[in-house]
Amino acid sequence: MRELDKLANSLRVLIEHAKEQKLPLEKVPEWLFDWKSPWSGKVNGGELIIKGEEELYALGIRTRERFPEIFQDDYHPDIYSIRATQVPRASASAVAFGMGLFSGRGSLGPGRHRAFAVISESRASDIMLRFYATCQNYKHYRESQEPAVEKLKYHIFDEIRDSLSDRYGLNFSRQDVSPLWFLCKQEASLLDITDQACGLFSPFEINLLEWTDDIEVFVLKGYGNSLNYRMGVPLLNDVLESMELGIIAYQEGLPRGSFEKARLRFAHAETVVPFSCLLGLFLEGAEFEKIQQEQPLELPPKPPQKSRWKGSIVAPFSGNNMLVVYSCPANNSSNYYVRVLHNEHPIPLPGCDNSDFCPFEVFKERVVRPHLKHEFNAVCNAKSMQPEPQRPGRLSLLFGWLFSRGNDEAESHKVEL
Repeated sequence: MRELDKLANSLRVLIEHAKEQKLPLEKVPEWLFDWKSPWSGKVNGGELIIKGEEELYALGIRTRERFPEIFQDDYHPDIYSIRATQVPRASASAVAFGMGLFSGRGSLGPGRHRAFAVISESRASDIMLRFYATCQNYKHYRESQEPAVEKLKYHIFDEIRDSLSDRYGLNFSRQDVSPLWFLCKQEASLLDITDQACGLFSPFEINLLEWTDDIEVFVLKGYGNSLNYRMGVPLLNDVLESMELGIIAYQEGLPRGSFEKARLRFAHAETVVPFSCLLGLFLEGAEFEKIQQEQPLELPPKPPQKSRWKGSIVAPFSGNNMLVVYSCPANNSSNYYVRVLHNEHPIPLPGCDNSDFCPFEVFKERVVRPHLKHEFNAVCNAKSMQPEPQRPGRLSLLFGWLFSRGNDEAESHKVEL
């Protein structure tokens, strides 16, 4: 939050300079005159905020209510496996979610909570959830691309700086635009305030600033380079393995309590974005075939053109992906189907003809299998790794692969998780 303390000082200097120059101040919003950061004086950061705790706790409750058959068993770590990265807010997210998921199932306190285990791998060796931090080639790629991303953003910041200066009669600089945009997002998401920093910008300027965020996520975390998501193959492989084990348990009729029913993972935007790309989410037209062939995609178009790629949708606060396997024995073509839910809503899979209900074998062969030829060490530690050419033109996390013993009526469940 030091950036906001610097912004407060910059705004104070702007106002003082305008007064010294006897410039008219009637256009300046009242809140700017004595604004101080709501987080001024805060020494430590990086923790899960109260609003985040509440969101994840409620998500845990909704999850249990929507999948009562899956979560009817008493908690056991072999039945409900919970893992988080070795980052405090990620493990806190897992705890908040688990408290909601298992509320009323224990004997602790008025809420009848119960203890449960959250496992973490070492930061230095976690290739499952923190692959972005252990992949050396990705680190080099990101360092090489960040200057170009910043340069693109500067052009937009310059345009908006000029508009702000004309609109309010203050000598804003390019360096003021970024923290004002950051303040807008913090106020809107954490404080439910949209008429201060956000009110400085026009709707079109908001769209442009969102686009700069979209470009950054696309290039540095998403479809901008196949390395961004190739490094997440260990996680994808883990998902496929868990699905196959669940199907085997169902086929063999194993008794309740003897097999894993839900695999829950909590990480970061740097995990959920690449994983979403491995699944081919938010692609249009022939783009799915391009990523299967590891070809770079066009950058998201600049407003007012429309784009399906929106960083605020791909990886919002408490963003989540969930993969659900259904048993549909009455179906003649396939006994098992996969549904992907993004932020609690079914989402079409380009690899499954844009259906959100995909035969398991089709999902395995068309969505997952093409990526499995990449091995983490070969992708991340090979010395000769050249960035793909770029064409001109952009939490906490819950992963769940749940197994529902449904039937041919599974489609009518309308699962939203």
